[in-house]
Parts: sequence; structure tokens; C-alpha cells
Amino acid sequence: MTDNGTIEHRIEQQVYERLSHVIDPELGRSVTDLGMIPAVKAVKSGTDDNVYDVTVHVELTVPGCPLSKTISERITQAVLTYPGAKLTPKIEISSMSREKLEKLVGELKAERRQNPFNKPGTKTRIFAIASGKGGVGKSSVTANLAATFSALGYDTAAIDADIYGFSLPSLFGVKTRPTDLNGMLMPVVAWGVKMISIGMFAGADRAILWRGPRLQRSLEQFLADVWWGSPDVLLLDLAPGTGDMAISVAQALPNAELIVVTTPQPSASDVAVRSGLVALQVPMKVRGVVENMSYFDHKGERLCIFGEGGGQRVSDQLTEALGYDVPLLTQLPFQPEIREVDDSGRPAVLNPDGSLASTPVAGVFKDLATQLMGETS
Repeated sequence: MTDNGTIEHRIEQQVYERLSHVIDPELGRSVTDLGMIPAVKAVKSGTDDNVYDVTVHVELTVPGCPLSKTISERITQAVLTYPGAKLTPKIEISSMSREKLEKLVGELKAERRQNPFNKPGTKTRIFAIASGKGGVGKSSVTANLAATFSALGYDTAAIDADIYGFSLPSLFGVKTRPTDLNGMLMPVVAWGVKMISIGMFAGADRAILWRGPRLQRSLEQFLADVWWGSPDVLLLDLAPGTGDMAISVAQALPNAELIVVTTPQPSASDVAVRSGLVALQVPMKVRGVVENMSYFDHKGERLCIFGEGGGQRVSDQLTEALGYDVPLLTQLPFQPEIREVDDSGRPAVLNPDGSLASTPVAGVFKDLATQLMGETS
């Protein structure tokens, strides 16, 4: 007959093994790999040989971690679904010691001594969203495309690389700062998208006048000093035009694919071509063109408020100049409600619960996301 100590020890070992599949939502590693589970204790409950109380000791990386509830729920579920015995979980939360945290962060930083997105074998698809001028809805396109990717199940990250006109925090309703994990930043997660923006540090009311090397260093920090995990998709919202940041992105992420956003009128499409021509100077492929505010459907009539043909003109000119096909990927409608929902802090393609909405504009973004991921660069 097996004694109770052996049974309890076996339960403790098997529960710990089950916890190796519980992933920390910020670091993207299992809680056991991160050393967050220092002990699991099983104790027989009552006279029933098949019922045990199981205490799981959890050490969070930072006190008051906003995702502690999520971690606790995942651990509880792993214990409750243990086969072969009825386990009652008890989660005891504390924080890592400073020494243990320093060791963990040191190990993580050692893996990310350089930009992780340009290493050979990276699985992350990188799309840089550009426009020749402001006011064409580039950031709204970035936000809604990122939200669509996330709603479709892709691990999605976004960098607000528009240092002077950062807007992703407001479009996603972000009012918090990234968590500083002993010198390593955790991106803020909103609507399923991991993101970073200078606006999370400076505040939207402070002007930032960065040029040249300092501007490039800001991008390097966003890429290498933030713990991104291994996202399926990384989107970059570039500043309008062909300035320093566009060149820096191309140099830091030569595997990025450029998406040019324009509106139908000639004044927008002419300058949009210049953004695409950045690819002549640097090793960046132009994946295609998105025409925003293309039409407005009103009482069964399609109105072209801002003219017609701008997206196709950009597509044709870039195809000729670059020597390969630069397609018009999609035409997005002009819908005032998109701005209204975006301004509320929720991307317009999402329902309030974060699922993809059953609306025409959400359908267009879903088709665009599928198209982008369905073909290799």
C-alpha cells in the first residue's frame, strides 16, 4: 500500500509539471521557467483518499502586478483540471526578492542584447505603415489593423514610431505607463495588442524635438529594451513623410514590409509615392497601398467625396519605379463613426468585448489582414 506522503509528493510533482504550461502573459514564458513557482504543497483533505488541498506559492516579478489575477486564474484552472484526484487550489501570492528578480532580468536581457526582430529565423512579420502627409488616417489604419490581427488570434505588437505625433495610446484608450521590470520595459497591452509609444512617457501635451542619432536611439530602445516575446505580427506607425524615422526603421528592420496609406485626391497620392520610394534607398519592400476615405455610402448611393483613383495612381507609379508589383491592397470607406469609436479608446473594428465586429469596415480589415499574412514577402 502506498503511503500518503508518496501520493502527496507525486501530486505536487505532477501539479508543478502542469504549471509548466501556464504562460506569464507579459513575458510569454511559463511560470515555472521564470521561477515564479517556488513551492507546491499537497495535503490530504478529510478522510477521502482522493481529495487534497493544494497550495501553490506564486512569486510575481513586480508587486501589485496588474496581471496577477490572470496568472492566478490560469494556475487555478491547471490545478482544478488535474486528473485522478479532486484538488482544491489555494494560491498564495508574494513578490520575488530583489536578488532573484535581478538574476531573472539579467538572463532575459542576455537573450535580447540586440534587436530581436532582425535575427535569422525570426517568425515575426513586420509591417511599417507610412504616408506622405498627415491627415490621411494612417494611425487609424495601424490601430484597426493591429486590433484585427489580435482578434484573429495573432500575437500582435505595435510600435508608435511617430515620435512627434504619437496617437496609438489614445486610439487604444491607454492611460498607463509600461512596467519597468528592473530596467526592462513591459509593453502595455490593450485590446490584445502589446504596444509602446513615446506618448506613454512624455504625455500628449509635451513637444518632443528629437533628430538624427537620438531619434534612431529611441527606435532601438523600443525594439531591444522592451520585452516583446515572439509576436506573430509587429506593426510600426511611422511619422508622415520620408524623414529620419522612416530611414531608421528601414535600417533597423530590413525585413519590414512597407504599407503606404493615401487618400483618393491627387495632392495626397503624389506625396504618398515619395514615401514608397524610400525603398529605393534602403532594403525595404513595399508590400502595397491602402486607400483610405475612398467612398461614402449614403442611401444606396456611393459618393466619392475626396475624388477617385489616388490609391491606384500610387500603386501604378510605385510598381513602375520599383520594378515589382505594388498592389492596391484595399479601399477603406469614409465613415465618421470610425473616428468616433476610435476616439473613445476602442478600435472601430472591435466589439466592446474585444471580438471582431460584424460590420463592413471590420470585414475589410479582416480581408486585409488575411491577405497580408497569407502571402510571404
